[in-house]
Amino acid sequence: MGAAPLPKIAIVATPLSSASVVYGMYELFRGAGRDWSWLVHGQVGEPLLDPVIVAAKPGVVTGCNELPIRIDMAMADCGVPDVVCVPESVLVPHEQEVGDFQVEVAWLRHCHANGALVTSACSGAMLLAQAGLLDGHEVTTHWAYCDAMQRRHPAVRVQPQRALIATGEGHRLVMAGGGSSWMDLGLYIIARCAGVEAAMQVARVVLIDWHDVGQQPFARVARAVQVDDALIGRCQTWLADHYADAAPVAAMIEQSGLPQRSFQRRFKAATGMGPLEYVHTLRIEEAKHLLETGTLPLAAVAQEVGYEDPAYFSRLFRRQVNLSAAQYRRRFGGMRAALSVHAPFGAEVRAVARIGAMAA
Repeated sequence: MGAAPLPKIAIVATPLSSASVVYGMYELFRGAGRDWSWLVHGQVGEPLLDPVIVAAKPGVVTGCNELPIRIDMAMADCGVPDVVCVPESVLVPHEQEVGDFQVEVAWLRHCHANGALVTSACSGAMLLAQAGLLDGHEVTTHWAYCDAMQRRHPAVRVQPQRALIATGEGHRLVMAGGGSSWMDLGLYIIARCAGVEAAMQVARVVLIDWHDVGQQPFARVARAVQVDDALIGRCQTWLADHYADAAPVAAMIEQSGLPQRSFQRRFKAATGMGPLEYVHTLRIEEAKHLLETGTLPLAAVAQEVGYEDPAYFSRLFRRQVNLSAAQYRRRFGGMRAALSVHAPFGAEVRAVARIGAMAA
């Protein structure tokens, strides 16, 4: 009897896909079982998975950054793989449609109906939702697309704080949230198809740090966009400079000339958030900036953004960001400081480039 076939992992490529993520996932799966043995024992190990890159048509797909993605086979020739991976789709979050992907959508439905594990990374979940696979389920996607996902697909339950969700019958629908969480998804798939030890070996070889804190610490205000309601737009403009005031919601209501309930309904219809939630969001965003760029004590940061009670600020920050304020400062303040070391060199390079351009 011959050896059992390796689990087939089909990575979907579309014109919205990033070549780096498609090939990154391919390399991650191809290295499972192979690379650890080579690095530790000096012998190339046996592969544990069989990744292939598929698309609606054979040949080459030009990805979102104009880089070619070589297709191993058309979806029609792939059969039903063990796992389907949909990488991110680079699209404008506030547009109503992902695009015309009838072939891909039909194939995703067929694969899921026939037992495949169907997964997505980042905004690739939008394609799963377009296929109707996520209705009634908790879902996650990149934080910048969470509102668009909920608006376009009201039957799903978006969980923006989650970095990875497995749901559905047999947990055969899996979504990873932010941009680099495709690595988390890759490790999850390797663990599920080849075992936890194989996934740990890949993580050690590639130096992958699991995003256990979720994606909220990395999120920014995705919903603070221009609105069609001129009155609410003026309130947004005012609030940008007065969010730290003692009672900004009451002040906006007074300025609007509307009854309180009418203002609250109108504000939420325009922005997607209630007025108080919007104020808290702006305050937390400013607190993040202060924590990243300065050394103010946490109590002073709280007061600076409008909170007299540091304990209340700390609870709210942790609830919204999924890290304490001190943890956030260590993680992102340190990152900013490390990157800033190279800023003068970068500025010098840009200045030289400008001088060269003027000389030319």
